[in-house]
Amino acid sequence: MNQLNVPIVALDIPSGLGSDDGCIYGTAIRATITVTFIGLKPGLFTNFGPEYCGAVLLRDLDIQLASPPAPHTWLLTQKLAQSLLPPPRSANSHKGSFGSVAILGGSTGMVGAALLAGRAALHLGAGRVYLGLLAQPAPPVDFSQPELMLRSPSELFTLKPLNCLVVGPGLCESSEALSWLESALNSELTLVLDADALNLIALHPHLIKKLGHRNAYTILTPHPAEAARLLSTNTAAIQNDRMNAAYQIARQFNCYVVLKGAGSICCFPDGKRYLNTSGNPGLSTAGTGDVLTGMIAALIAQGLDTDQALLLSVYLHGAAADRLLQQNHGPLGMIASEIIVAGRILLNEWIYQEKQCRAE
Repeated sequence: MNQLNVPIVALDIPSGLGSDDGCIYGTAIRATITVTFIGLKPGLFTNFGPEYCGAVLLRDLDIQLASPPAPHTWLLTQKLAQSLLPPPRSANSHKGSFGSVAILGGSTGMVGAALLAGRAALHLGAGRVYLGLLAQPAPPVDFSQPELMLRSPSELFTLKPLNCLVVGPGLCESSEALSWLESALNSELTLVLDADALNLIALHPHLIKKLGHRNAYTILTPHPAEAARLLSTNTAAIQNDRMNAAYQIARQFNCYVVLKGAGSICCFPDGKRYLNTSGNPGLSTAGTGDVLTGMIAALIAQGLDTDQALLLSVYLHGAAADRLLQQNHGPLGMIASEIIVAGRILLNEWIYQEKQCRAE
């Protein structure tokens, strides 16, 4: 059927695709349209689901349940993302009105990761962005983005006020990195942990304990391999049960989580899950994860709640890639720094179009 080169309509779910996990069991139909019944299924939107389902239409078959089961998973759509937007900026505002972000990482050879996260935080609206780089010698300034304020790692922990600390982009796994990560976990700051911060936590049981007992909010942003390390398993096991993997990380570490990949899954400590519907293969390139961490931190700094910042950033990150996909006529060669600019444009469009709509 897949070789017929004709439109294919799948009923409920493409044959061979797991409705709960989006896994392929043997072989599966590549549908043009999937008409699914009664309720949406997670497998339609994560793992291989987006590739095999085509456009998804829901038909409830006019079934009226007196007591429908309460959902535990929702779709992260543009409508939901736009309901979380920060308000338009007041004319009587200043840089202190939009918070401060610090980013710890950038070891020798990996400074670019921290710079990407910092630039994303800056362009997505944070009032001040500081970088604490571990590289020796560390560059004194980012000449391409001189608005970023470069500090020593120790200085980041003396900054006041500081709304969010990102740890991980380009951090590496040195003893120095371990020490600074431990300091971050001991702090009362809202944390966004990515990349080698997650790998270090997976390697050191005492950090796992500290993470689980934090009083402040923490967001983890693992890709499948990092998630596998956190759960002491392998990447295939994570991909075969992405919904449960996100849930297990959130509950075990008492954190907010986005398990990245096709159909990224956001999960809250209370078990609520959101399946992202934006994004495309253009995001499969170095640095896009660093950009996402910077976006999340920027929205936290501007006053969004942790759950709101996570959901809006994840959708916006994918939507920015979708905008570039249209402009570039395909995903090939999309790079992380382009996501920053496209994300800034979209965020401004959404906020100020919403303002105009309310005025009308």
